[in-house]
Amino acid sequence: MAVNDEITGFMKAGLERGLPRGQLEEVLLEAGWPQDQVRRALGGFADVAFPIPVPRPAPYLSAREAFLYLVLFGTLYASAISLGSLVFAFIHQAFPDPALDPVAAMEMAREEIRWSVSFLVATFPVFAFVFWTNDRAVRKDPGRRLSRVRQSLTYLSLFVGAATLIGVVTSIVYNLLGGELTVRFTLKVLTVATITGTLFGYFLRDVRKEEVAE
Repeated sequence: MAVNDEITGFMKAGLERGLPRGQLEEVLLEAGWPQDQVRRALGGFADVAFPIPVPRPAPYLSAREAFLYLVLFGTLYASAISLGSLVFAFIHQAFPDPALDPVAAMEMAREEIRWSVSFLVATFPVFAFVFWTNDRAVRKDPGRRLSRVRQSLTYLSLFVGAATLIGVVTSIVYNLLGGELTVRFTLKVLTVATITGTLFGYFLRDVRKEEVAE
């Protein structure tokens, strides 16, 4: 029998006898079980008044939802990158690279703007539509939050966001120590930090909602 099955069986037996949930959790922790496993096992049963323990729906995997979430997160990443590239292009226009010919620099910036706008027009409406329809479905059926694809991509996004923010801070410190903290570089760093920080904050809040729901 797997570890989770053992804890689940213990929880079920204890709840059937009417023992307090807090007491069951405390006993398992004293016995040496990891806190996250204990809480997940306890969260597997709804805290409702009923003669027998009522199980909560378990995380699931749906091919249809896998496709929708891949589209959702894929267009989100593409839109964020396109937005960052667009802001970068405006920065390049306002603060041209002194090593480049001014005419060539302006032409490159205009080309960046055209490509960035094209990607945004192609990806952001798709993201907005899929996000709106999915958010409405989750509000109607909170059990959709248990989708394994949603959870996996959410944690992956948190990892990417955290790694990016660490990279941004590292770049700032490195350039600051080298005396190369220019206006052009600073604006780019602020752009990346703002976009990444916003997404990181959103996904972190979403994960906390799932933890509260459990």
